[in-house]
Amino acid sequence: MDPELAEFATTLFGLARSGETERLIAYVDAGVPVNLSNDKGDTLLMLAAYHGHAATVRALLERGADAERPNDRGQRPLAGAVFKKEPEVVRALLDAGADPHAGQPSAADAARLFGHDEFTTWFEASR
Repeated sequence: MDPELAEFATTLFGLARSGETERLIAYVDAGVPVNLSNDKGDTLLMLAAYHGHAATVRALLERGADAERPNDRGQRPLAGAVFKKEPEVVRALLDAGADPHAGQPSAADAARLFGHDEFTTWFEASR
């Protein structure tokens, strides 16, 4: 891979991790693929969700990010948000149609495992 391109991709993933929504979305709006993924299969959405950036998650979803796309380990953004106990991100992903029962482990499994009863209630209501 071209070193400049690799550096640019690293910057984009850093923006997703740090929740720099405006900067990240400017790149997406300029043509960066909304479902861009890194060498582990983590998309911009996965990184934003895992790090608790609800505004970034919503902005990516509004631009067509795939809420169901797993990383290379089969994890989905919703399960990552449950693991990190990020209710605003969980709600944004559910509102976008993320399936709490999909993936390994699923978000519903993670909620039960970690005793996040609020999420379990939300997931049961989505059936």
